Amino acid sequence: MEKWLLIGSGGREYAMAQSLAKNDNREVFVAPGNPMMNVIDRVQTVDIEELDFDGLIEFALDNQIDWTVVGPEKPLSDGIVDRFTDAGLKVFGPNKEAAQLESSKEFAKEVMQSADVPTAAYATFSNHDDALSYMEEHDFPIVVKLNGLAAGKGVFIIKDLDEAKETLAKIFDNDATQEILIEEYLDGQEFSMIVMVNGLDVITMPLAQDHKRIYDGDKGPNTGGMGAYSPLPQFGDDVLNEGLVKVIRPVLAEMHKRGILFQGFLYAGLILTKDGVKVIEFNVRMGDPETQVILPQLQGDLGDVIVKLMNHQEQTVDWQTDRYFLGNVLAAKGYPGNHKNGLTLPQFSDEKLSLAYAGVEEQDEKLVSSGGRILMVISSDKDLKAAQEKVNQAIKDNVDSNDYAYRTDIGDKAFR
Repeated sequence: MEKWLLIGSGGREYAMAQSLAKNDNREVFVAPGNPMMNVIDRVQTVDIEELDFDGLIEFALDNQIDWTVVGPEKPLSDGIVDRFTDAGLKVFGPNKEAAQLESSKEFAKEVMQSADVPTAAYATFSNHDDALSYMEEHDFPIVVKLNGLAAGKGVFIIKDLDEAKETLAKIFDNDATQEILIEEYLDGQEFSMIVMVNGLDVITMPLAQDHKRIYDGDKGPNTGGMGAYSPLPQFGDDVLNEGLVKVIRPVLAEMHKRGILFQGFLYAGLILTKDGVKVIEFNVRMGDPETQVILPQLQGDLGDVIVKLMNHQEQTVDWQTDRYFLGNVLAAKGYPGNHKNGLTLPQFSDEKLSLAYAGVEEQDEKLVSSGGRILMVISSDKDLKAAQEKVNQAIKDNVDSNDYAYRTDIGDKAFR
């Protein structure tokens, strides 16, 4: 029996655990996981926090773990892969140096410039006055990004000078040494291209589209993501190929040239502009909520793909092509700001829907909410509109809108 360790606790890791556990000959441990993962066959959670590297390594060695897969960005940017590798453990994820593609937006921009990868023009600032002067001389809208990790909430689209002043004041009042990037605003449809990488070997996944803002119509503050769907009917294979040829391969070649080996998931946040595909950002892990609508399309299981990729074995990875997967996140009212925990979870009776659990915990033998994003309701259908309607109707029928926030327009961009 193979033994795998998965690090993380959210909806992304829930979907990864489901995919890894498809193999009858594999036991999957998730640290720290969430209570609903224990319901999945051959999956059990382990009470070790994702940043407790010593505890995780000790567990992996004591339990003779064959492979470890890292879900979230924070352990990756803190060097968990380096630590596991030093302990003689097999792990799928980028080392600390490679993880800078996400943990330092400035590093990512430098790599893109060197590799001639299309992205927004930018400038870097570490004080309020210089940043404001720069914005006063440029057209709006304009984009402000925090340089480091910000859990998907470090991007601000600024519409005018008043908003610029307000945003900069907030950023630098919080942290006077904060480094920011100011970028030109790119116009077009955004989408997520996630690939699996071992050096220069690449396996592509179906494209997905995330919905970052809290409210319908892309209004309100950024979140970790309020829903996603995949594949994308509005984009043909030519868009995926353009992303591969103009973005993914040149970036990996540049990393290779710098002596940095990239292994793991590489997520390119892309936008299709009138001038073609351009990069908005890189992440060095799978997206959440994209994972929850991408991995169910895999014919086979994630673990087998990882092992063959890491061993440089030839493989054909098959994805289903006749259905759309659409998922809608239920968040606690008030998210991404202050919100209540301990909410009673809604019940869904439709067996055709699937649920990916994230911010949940057990209290008095009852399952309640414990985070901002609580669970994702997912439907699949040959018709994207039907999948959207199925999810929206189920939420309308079963969810108390006084307690929960959710969107109703996930997938709408495909119909434009």
